[in-house]
Amino acid sequence: MITILCVGKIKESYLCEMVNDYSKRIKKYHKLEIIELKDSHKKEEGVLLLKHIQKHSFVVTLELDGEQLSSPEFAKQMDEWLMHYANITFIIGASEGLDEIVSNRANKKISFGKNTFPHGLFRGILLEQIYRGFKINNNETYHK
Repeated sequence: MITILCVGKIKESYLCEMVNDYSKRIKKYHKLEIIELKDSHKKEEGVLLLKHIQKHSFVVTLELDGEQLSSPEFAKQMDEWLMHYANITFIIGASEGLDEIVSNRANKKISFGKNTFPHGLFRGILLEQIYRGFKINNNETYHK
């Protein structure tokens, strides 16, 4: 199971459509669950996020200071994680970033660059990269 834990709800319909589209595409390859948690203070969000992580899940946090991977590198990493772990949890924090207790729980910290993205857009970007990873790992064509 791939779980995406995120803080906040998406309000814009066009972003909801993008997230739903990539979610459907990913589900052809793997089980996917998106859990939206309520916006709160950073510490409270941290506690809530930790409560939703399965005990033996491989945790990937999305952080500005994480490792930057190309799409093929991300695909390779994802393939390795899925070989060794039944559950992978990706965590997207709120605008203030992740609390230290969540960051410390991470097995891997990755970054999609130093730019700041709106929450809903970033969720779509992450889902697109997960989908792209499945396409790469299955030697299927996908636009570049």
